[in-house]
Amino acid sequence: MTTQLITPPTATRSLTLNPLRWSRGTGALVAGIALALMVPLAVFGNFVVITGMVTAGDAEKTARTIAESPALWLAGVVSMFLVVLLDFFAAAGMIALFRDVHRALSVLAGTARILYGVVFAVAIAQLAVALTSIDDPRSALGSIEAFHSIWMLSLGLFGISLLLVAYLAIRSGFVPKVLAILVGIAGLTYLADTIGVTFVDGFVPVFASFGFVGEVVLIFWLLVKGRRLPPR
Repeated sequence: MTTQLITPPTATRSLTLNPLRWSRGTGALVAGIALALMVPLAVFGNFVVITGMVTAGDAEKTARTIAESPALWLAGVVSMFLVVLLDFFAAAGMIALFRDVHRALSVLAGTARILYGVVFAVAIAQLAVALTSIDDPRSALGSIEAFHSIWMLSLGLFGISLLLVAYLAIRSGFVPKVLAILVGIAGLTYLADTIGVTFVDGFVPVFASFGFVGEVVLIFWLLVKGRRLPPR
């Protein structure tokens, strides 16, 4: 009589959720979808809601605008939290994609992006606080300014993550070197903005606006080419 070892369903699910066990194609697809979904959410939350409803230096007008459309402000906050969630999926996908290039560095790159997401979530929470304190315009504007300050600091971690991804991409042999360089440039721009804001009085973050090309091209590569990478 033989005894058959049956793996509990919960154990199987935990393995499939481990990015270190995904194929490169799966990692690329997960990261690509996450990054693609992130774009409209970030545009809506940051540019339509926050930038559109906040008047820099004018607490009264900002509080009045939020008070007139609280549902819109809340929708912007939720969209930004969804961006954080998608960042976690993007991090997992990148770990899977580059695991065989350098396991430790791929995990480090993913960890840096996850840490960025955690700090970013702390920043976004300040926007929720602003909504609850619109009766005190100065306090509300202070919370919004805190959001920007914390977010700018978190972008340093994001830049480090992109630099690690760029290095792994160059070493991989399956990512075009031009794309790897563009991603590296994007990482440098985020890091430069964080350093500028931290150490230079009155610095206006402008570098990251030039680094988006690498991120956009990366999304297309992940969804078109990356997901078709052969098994290891």
